[in-house]
Amino acid sequence: MHDHHFLVLCLKFVVFFNPGSCSKFEFLLSLLADSTARAIFLHSFSGYGVIKSNNLRLILSPSLHLESHEGIRGDKFLEVPQIVWGLNNQKIAFARACLTARMLNRTLLMPSLSASLFYKEIDLLHPISFDQVFQYERFNSLCNRFVRLGRYSDLGNQTGKYDLRKGSGRKWTVERDLEQLKQSSRGPIDKYQVISMAGKNPFLWHDHWPVKDYARVFECLVLVDEIAKEADKVVSKIRRIGRKLRSKTNFGAEGSSLSHAPYVAIHMRVEIDWMIHCKKLEQRSRISQICSSKQEIMERVGNIVGLGSTAIVYLAVADSLLNDSSILDGWKRGLVPFEKKKLGVDGIYKKHSYLIQSAIDYEVCSRADIFVGNSFSTFSSLIVLERTQRVIRMGITSSCGIDVRWPSYAYNIPGESNGPQKWMTNMSDSNLKAISYGSNAISC
Repeated sequence: MHDHHFLVLCLKFVVFFNPGSCSKFEFLLSLLADSTARAIFLHSFSGYGVIKSNNLRLILSPSLHLESHEGIRGDKFLEVPQIVWGLNNQKIAFARACLTARMLNRTLLMPSLSASLFYKEIDLLHPISFDQVFQYERFNSLCNRFVRLGRYSDLGNQTGKYDLRKGSGRKWTVERDLEQLKQSSRGPIDKYQVISMAGKNPFLWHDHWPVKDYARVFECLVLVDEIAKEADKVVSKIRRIGRKLRSKTNFGAEGSSLSHAPYVAIHMRVEIDWMIHCKKLEQRSRISQICSSKQEIMERVGNIVGLGSTAIVYLAVADSLLNDSSILDGWKRGLVPFEKKKLGVDGIYKKHSYLIQSAIDYEVCSRADIFVGNSFSTFSSLIVLERTQRVIRMGITSSCGIDVRWPSYAYNIPGESNGPQKWMTNMSDSNLKAISYGSNAISC
């Protein structure tokens, strides 16, 4: 028996068998001493891992909760390579790194993101610190008791580091990867202050976590004020134009308030490189509902049931399409399309890096009253995941047959009245494969 347990038991023995020697107040203090001593003892030994987490949850009230993030150790860390590729690939990679650190019961050292979009030229990736895009303190606050992010300044002067190389190739299976992680969470490797994952970008790591765990991490990612305010400007401009339009049409004279002008956001993937990619994907997967032509998107959006006679449509398109006026032509009467150039906000985007531009567009699409995207696009899929979370918090688990706030649609899949398919993320999926280039649009 450990010394601190022996002392506490002795104290309780005196209280229960000689009550006259101790007041009620002193008895309460003894109970407090018991809880505090056990908490301090368990917190002192990193080897307790998950057991420590469970004990702390049972012992400590909110007022006594130590900065343990419910078992996520603050003195053991995981380091990962620079996170690369597009915004949403980086968000997935970051979440996967967080969940890996959680499995190892370690704090994730704040990784570098990539401000530019390069796939091969490593020297052109332009690293950008996580806290230049997302709020560091806010992340730890929202993800408290789930995952934890740390700074390199949290490391001691003398740090032990273990380089753990991820396997690769067909022989490196999901099972072997999981076993490597389990072994790294105990024994000699776990004694090192830092485990440094070497090799592949975390986006390419094997996936061991359910969609709901990824969603939990994504919810903690809040843009820094500078970027959020840029998105505010774009959304305000869209709604301002919408109010003017509503005031000039019968739509605005139906007794509805003009204070909130709804808008539709469409993640329109019709650029050449995407069409080449999706055609190849259709051939490999033998699925025909991946690519959508501009005309098909226009027709299906125009057939959304209950859309109304007039609506502002924001087109989130690649910069290569901003000079293609044809994307603004051919829309159903009453649908008024804008992209960032016609909207007059392209200057807001141009002053920022690729990553920040994507973050602004993501926010504009996420806040839309109606969102329409491609279910094989990571950008569209993560937006729908976030919107699905909002709907679920309202107590709604399916949008089939009912009108819900923040509805989402997949234009690459035909739905009701030849419109786009209603889309909610399947939160029960066992991993994120459906989100990463998969058709996860739930049909009615």
